[in-house]
Amino acid sequence: MKQPSRDSQLAIEAAKLILDGRDPVKDRAQVLITLDHTIATLLLIAMDRDPKKAVQMFNEGTVPHVEERIMLFANKST
Repeated sequence: MKQPSRDSQLAIEAAKLILDGRDPVKDRAQVLITLDHTIATLLLIAMDRDPKKAVQMFNEGTVPHVEERIMLFANKST
């Protein structure tokens, strides 16, 4: 399996864990809180527990890439 496909599978599995059986619309606030915790934890781990580097990676790396993926999805949906 190629890495992009593997990454997609990992993302789907992570989403299932974050949802934890909750309704993603009805329980949106709780789901997003769990997502926030997950993102912060992964960034801190990836940036060797350096909060400044984690915030920088979030702002300069993560947010633009997430926006790009959402736009790719939007373009495929139309």
